[in-house]
Amino acid sequence: MQTFPPAHRSAMVTCGPGLEPIDSVRRITNFSTGRLGVQLANYLSARGWDVTCFVGEGATYRTWSDTVQIEFFTTNDSLLDALRRRAACEEPCHALFHAAALCDWTIDRVTHESGLEAVGGKIESRSGNLTLHLQPAMKILPLLRDLFPKTWLAGWKYEVDGNRDTTLSRGERQFAECRTNACVVNGPAWGSGFGLLTPDQHLQECPGASELYEMLEEKALRHNTAQS
Repeated sequence: MQTFPPAHRSAMVTCGPGLEPIDSVRRITNFSTGRLGVQLANYLSARGWDVTCFVGEGATYRTWSDTVQIEFFTTNDSLLDALRRRAACEEPCHALFHAAALCDWTIDRVTHESGLEAVGGKIESRSGNLTLHLQPAMKILPLLRDLFPKTWLAGWKYEVDGNRDTTLSRGERQFAECRTNACVVNGPAWGSGFGLLTPDQHLQECPGASELYEMLEEKALRHNTAQS
């Protein structure tokens, strides 16, 4: 296999919040700003990578480099469709950083207090209390290895409840379920900074985002060099 000079290294980054519609004008989403993923895309682009960044439409951080190709997504399904289109093309992808904060639930149905389903493009707010019936959303990360079998793949574990041990345990579970090459752990349960975990249970701690970007690139480059 050939090695790839800097101009021919290709990466994809997913970031920002997913959304799921309640009706035509309302939605459920999360607090993700997209900042970490956009900054990672900018870093890789400055280092010579060809970068496509898939950004949730609700992302508030939009300071991306002119050299980064931006594609917007809305729902989990729309992001998966975009990734499937990329997988179907002949262009290689050497690294995929899946940092998007996607929805864990979708809206199954919306009902009035009477039990009747609430319908309409914009559900009438004067109709009283409503109940949202949620169902688990499709997880995208477990599907990415089959879409990109040779790509170095990093996932994320942002945890609020628990501690460092429980966060690492959930990160380790990701390797078995999703066949990723690395897992970034962070969030209130982890504490300050980031952890970069690999399937051999090796953990590198990163005090800030810049150190994380450097480590992610280094591991992706090592993987692709080993495969060449």
